[in-house]
Amino acid sequence: MTQDEMDAGVGTEDEMDAGVGTEEGAERTSGASAQPEGKAENGVAVAFGRQLKLLRVRAGLDRVEFGKRVGYAAQSVASFEQGRRIPQPEFVDKADRVLEAGGLLVALKEELARSQYPAFFRDMAGLEAGAIALSVYGVYAIPGLLQTTEYARAVFQMRRPLLDDDAIERGLSGRLARQAIYDRQPAPLLSFIIDEEVLRRPIGGQTVLFGQLEQLLLIGRKRNVEVQVMPTDREDHGALGGPFTLIDTVQGQRIAYTEAQGDSRMYTGQAKVRQLEARYGIIRSQALTPRESSEFVQKLLGEK
Repeated sequence: MTQDEMDAGVGTEDEMDAGVGTEEGAERTSGASAQPEGKAENGVAVAFGRQLKLLRVRAGLDRVEFGKRVGYAAQSVASFEQGRRIPQPEFVDKADRVLEAGGLLVALKEELARSQYPAFFRDMAGLEAGAIALSVYGVYAIPGLLQTTEYARAVFQMRRPLLDDDAIERGLSGRLARQAIYDRQPAPLLSFIIDEEVLRRPIGGQTVLFGQLEQLLLIGRKRNVEVQVMPTDREDHGALGGPFTLIDTVQGQRIAYTEAQGDSRMYTGQAKVRQLEARYGIIRSQALTPRESSEFVQKLLGEK
């Protein structure tokens, strides 16, 4: 969200206040909340917001003055206090200093970061952030680590049942935060295989798709990243069962993650992990090489 968007619609404080199964003990399952996705309350964000408001009021600051001191609009402060938006880590640090909270707010920073993801994805987000290697197969949409802001927003906007605006912004913030993985040192090895049809599906419209294809080329040029395209005309396809990710941890463990319709499974048992490893190896050999894939994406851009 831009600062202009955060600055929009500022009113008085009163106005702003209105309104896991097992595979021999090695498979974990988590599902989406029974509440509608767009209405589910983020308990960590709500607790942080209440603490933030108590400290601000104790300091004798209204939202406008406090916002000036931390560099945020009063409307954004209201959203944080009401638990409707997840604050960025830098806001938490500034707020703790300005309010002389003695670390009370900073202590919640890690849990706030986790809470920006859907419950079923939180364990995966943590593993992904610390992985030394990832192998990702995308079959329905561009994988989240590769998505542009516009493409990601379009994905959230078309979710059914519909998400409200705050849920969309929380989801978008979390998805883009995951892309900090590209700035990590040492750089993790990242492999992506994407079905051709995904590259032709105009999620968000042709302009959004154009920008997304350009981003694929840019990220694919990184030395630690390989992007491959699985052509539609392949007669053999080794992974028709759906998308999945293989995660290599710093402890030398390989974990497999699958997700469909808001449900996820994480596998550590050797039998299942080896099965998905084999599938990934097969489709990697069946897909276009990284160089051929880059040329293919450039050709698609020429058709737009």
